[in-house]
Amino acid sequence: MKTISVIGVRGFPGVQGGVEMHCESIYTRMHKNYRLRVYRRKPYLTEVSARKYKNIEYVDLPSTRIKGLEAVIHTFLATIHILFHRPDAVHIHNIGPGMFAPLLKLFRIPIILTYHSPNYEHTKWGAVSRAILKLSEKISLSCASKIIFVNSFQRDKLGEKVQAKSVFIPNGINKTKIGRSTGSLRTLEIEPREYILSVGRLTPEKGFEYLVEAVNKLDEVKHLVIVGTSDHDTSYFKRLKQLDVNEKVIFTGFAQGEDLRQLYSHARLYVLSSVNEGFPLVLLEAMSYRLPLLVTDIPATHLIELPEDNYVEVANSDALADGIKNALSKDFELQNYDLSNYNWDSIAQQTLAVYKQVLEK
Repeated sequence: MKTISVIGVRGFPGVQGGVEMHCESIYTRMHKNYRLRVYRRKPYLTEVSARKYKNIEYVDLPSTRIKGLEAVIHTFLATIHILFHRPDAVHIHNIGPGMFAPLLKLFRIPIILTYHSPNYEHTKWGAVSRAILKLSEKISLSCASKIIFVNSFQRDKLGEKVQAKSVFIPNGINKTKIGRSTGSLRTLEIEPREYILSVGRLTPEKGFEYLVEAVNKLDEVKHLVIVGTSDHDTSYFKRLKQLDVNEKVIFTGFAQGEDLRQLYSHARLYVLSSVNEGFPLVLLEAMSYRLPLLVTDIPATHLIELPEDNYVEVANSDALADGIKNALSKDFELQNYDLSNYNWDSIAQQTLAVYKQVLEK
């Protein structure tokens, strides 16, 4: 059985993040095909991370939570380990960890790259970090034998040479069942259909500040529940707390399993306020629970066709407030969304087809 090494993910299971969810969803469906060696970052692992999957081997290496150094340190250590334990191919997730791809290519190890998002567009990075990320993008795209884009708009922005060796494979969603239990809601002292929900890391590209400002302008909103934790420091979280002048926001921290299922199952409205996204998995999750949606008008949210009144202007708290007010003025109804193109089983098979192409060359 051939071995694929995986780098660029903090780890799974039990680790917050869209890339982490993506990797867990596809690799746990490949146990009959390949031996997978997943490189994880020790500082992010939780008790849940001890769970084992067939044919998935974890290599847990030191890293740091210091912004700008985390991916560099971990990717370097993982690359050295890979050179000593020669896999049949390496799957790199996102452009930042692709900075050491030339070393892998020098040793003739095939590279598959999944391009999740242009990280250099995130406002949390300074000028030097953005320059490094842009260089990493150039290196990654050049060295990869095959490139998977989760966002077709991002693929279309790049040249013919990149597009010739790339394929669009969207993110997916697991089958969900709307829950009836409300124990987690009682713990948070909220009632079904009396709160707005938003999920994501507490980082500026998620645009939570505009959402917090918006709900604080509206008497119609009793609670906003934000599920997620900070990436590296707590300054953005502190800013959000300061903006919550009417104390409408409940910050739950990272949630998963039954707690998260209950929050999705009983929300009145799901809002995605991001200013930048690759392919928002949380949006697919909200759709799987059939929630009404309000999303910012960015390219990533147009990967999924939604009615025009579901979109609001990006980075505009007044527009968000108007959109929320309009959504709440309507009677609550569970929505019907076509999610047939976002099946993880199909996505795993499409990824396996990419592996086969690369390994057969």
